[in-house]
Amino acid sequence: MAKQHSNVSYQVMWNRLISVVEEQAQALVRTAFSTSVREAGDLSAGAYDTHGRMLAQAVTGTPGHVNAMADAVAHFIRRIGRENMFEGDVYITNDPWEGTGHLHDITIVSPSFRNDVLVGFFACTAHVVDIGGRGFGADGASVYEEGLYIPIMKFAERGEVDDTLIRIVRGNVREPDQLVGDMYALATCNEIGHRRLIDMMDEFELDDLEDIASFILENSRRATLEKINALPQEEASGEMTVDGFAAPITLKVKLSIEKDRILSDFEGTSGLDKKGINCPLVYTKAYCCYALKCAIAPEIPNNHASLEPFEIVAPENTIVNAPHPAPVALRHIVGHFVPDLVYDALDKILPDTVPAEGAGCLCNFQVSLRPRTDEPAPDGTVRSEVLTFNSGGSGARPTQDGMNATAFPSGVMTMPVEATEHTGPVIIWRKELRPDSGGAGKYRGGLGQFMEVGATEGHEFDFQAMFDRVHHPARGRKGGENGGKTSIAQDDGTPMNGKGKQFVPHGRKVMLAFPGGAGYGNPEERDLELVRQDLARGYISPAAAKEKYGLEDQLIEEILSGVKNGFLD
Repeated sequence: MAKQHSNVSYQVMWNRLISVVEEQAQALVRTAFSTSVREAGDLSAGAYDTHGRMLAQAVTGTPGHVNAMADAVAHFIRRIGRENMFEGDVYITNDPWEGTGHLHDITIVSPSFRNDVLVGFFACTAHVVDIGGRGFGADGASVYEEGLYIPIMKFAERGEVDDTLIRIVRGNVREPDQLVGDMYALATCNEIGHRRLIDMMDEFELDDLEDIASFILENSRRATLEKINALPQEEASGEMTVDGFAAPITLKVKLSIEKDRILSDFEGTSGLDKKGINCPLVYTKAYCCYALKCAIAPEIPNNHASLEPFEIVAPENTIVNAPHPAPVALRHIVGHFVPDLVYDALDKILPDTVPAEGAGCLCNFQVSLRPRTDEPAPDGTVRSEVLTFNSGGSGARPTQDGMNATAFPSGVMTMPVEATEHTGPVIIWRKELRPDSGGAGKYRGGLGQFMEVGATEGHEFDFQAMFDRVHHPARGRKGGENGGKTSIAQDDGTPMNGKGKQFVPHGRKVMLAFPGGAGYGNPEERDLELVRQDLARGYISPAAAKEKYGLEDQLIEEILSGVKNGFLD
């Protein structure tokens, strides 16, 4: 007979389960082959009940992965079938519509058995550097061009890995050891979660997870509904324009705060793009839910029940609800703008709550290096794929400055130069904060970055740009000014596009300036001491200190002299 537990015991178990999935995520960070996982944390991990409902997610990871993955396990249960699930099984997919939005994300699901009885599932996702096809970028005209598709299937049955699947994967990607290594790392991190779960069940004498699942979901649902029902029941619309690929795109949303739910309707958003910046609805939903939870119920743990009251609808064949076989490789570009769009509407209902716009999407690029072709290459030149994640600035908040070079909403970390250069013959000649890129305001927007990228002697490369905010900077709020725009060019002045694969000849560099976050509030209201600090730290130039914030020339000279002489930091 199962042991009876108190609410206090269930709360302890809930916290324990969250620590279990965090250990699961950290195991993936330690064992993954791809720098996108090891260095940037582009992953997710979670535990689910036997119905496929997410009970806990790891703190380490991205909302795009984990909130999309919240829906994925139910697809695995349906596709595999409970009668075909055995102890030692591991399931896999990179289906954009039943996984997390594009082919470059591998999702692994493992059933968890105790005493020969299925008690739940563990799932994890990782962004892999290469999945074949055209490579990571927006150039494809359909999902078929974007890489190898792995339907929901068994990676392993009863502990035996499918060797045929491994051979197919190895035969279709540029970095086979890296990708197969990541697949094994994903499976291993689920196994870590399973072991810790069984330890917990043994300790608390649990036969199954039904009671703890009910406790988690009921309390999460009640707490979320209390937050929603405390809000004014109003409607508001938001709109923003971003670069797109060949032409700007318009994003629109109408928020309706109602009893027991918030409805987000993306009617009026631009249609499908011909290139791979389209976003499956599952990914749009992930970032829309995340934005609302951050603003309304940030302290409530993420799980099936705390996400359920946030309902998202979008017309099919819009850029936020792209059906198969639309190209979706860079779905994150549109998806990462969804929170700023949602906040444009929410600010009209809950003023002084949400931040100004930030850089939005990650400032990613991939470098495909090869021996130079304009003349014979020296010995030792190689082919290599190097992916690096970088960030612009986040938007200023109602009571604080924006964060420098910090990714919101993704939370993905900026990759260290050393880790990037270790993966291939690429050289990062410069990487530093970009002064004056944060929009002026009572609270300043976060700074973007400068980067200069080249290759070692004897190599040329294709540069796959994945940027936005080239033409449409982050917009300020409540009188705050816009953030700085993105710029990209070769070091000889040759202009480059914000998106797409572009050839860079031997000896040339790519010069990048990543966007800053926008300001919040009137710059005239900024605390003078904060302006002094910004100038002393090099966050703003003397010209900006004078023109944006009204500092007098004499004071500017005193501050700069103090910095020069080591009196100010």
